[in-house]
Amino acid sequence: MMIGTIHNRDKFLNQIANRLDRPRSTSPVEKPVWKFQPQYEVLKDASQDELVEVLKEQCKKIHTNFFTTDSKELSDVLGGVVANYGGGPIVTWKDERFTKWGLDSLMKKEWPNQNIEVFQWDHTVEDQNICKAEKANIGITISEITLAESGTVVLFSDENRGRTVSFLPVTSIMLIPKSTLVPRMTQAAKKMREIHQKTGHVASCINFITGPSNSADIELNLVVGVHGPVKASYIVINDL
Repeated sequence: MMIGTIHNRDKFLNQIANRLDRPRSTSPVEKPVWKFQPQYEVLKDASQDELVEVLKEQCKKIHTNFFTTDSKELSDVLGGVVANYGGGPIVTWKDERFTKWGLDSLMKKEWPNQNIEVFQWDHTVEDQNICKAEKANIGITISEITLAESGTVVLFSDENRGRTVSFLPVTSIMLIPKSTLVPRMTQAAKKMREIHQKTGHVASCINFITGPSNSADIELNLVVGVHGPVKASYIVINDL
């Protein structure tokens, strides 16, 4: 990963301080402690099972199909969802978790034997990835953090996990490890900070996606599927 170099930072900050007619602050900014913090109260005592139920109900509101399974049954469930959407072409991330969850046989044998084209993201072929994604019927990705309250998945992109897999195909299937469920944005932000502190890495692109594409900005009329994906399914995998 390339890390940028900051040039003329002190000169720039000193100039701002001079324009504001005050000394430049050099000590760290202390995080304020608020008397009331309602953002931490919503669903704060909910168990993972309860968060699954909250997510399930929210999916009804965001026009998203919802499924639950474990890794043993995931191949059958995913195969059924793909069949209901009309099969391929399919584009996926290159992610070792597909192997961990027992999906290699489905992706590399069963689907090809059914004449369902499966393309795995490959950063070495560059623009070919985009061509495959825009022609795909289904894109399959994995949520890193999942907001139960809003039904939002959080996707981390990198060289093996192209961002276009989630929005260029007609349909999006998002695999959600049960362990990734958090109540809402407050806890998602905290978890992202913890991931950064642990790994020292920030994804090249972080997308918050709530079901299929929609627009309600014209006379408050909701239109689902105004741009890809027009359909979406969440599959929660019990990994706890």
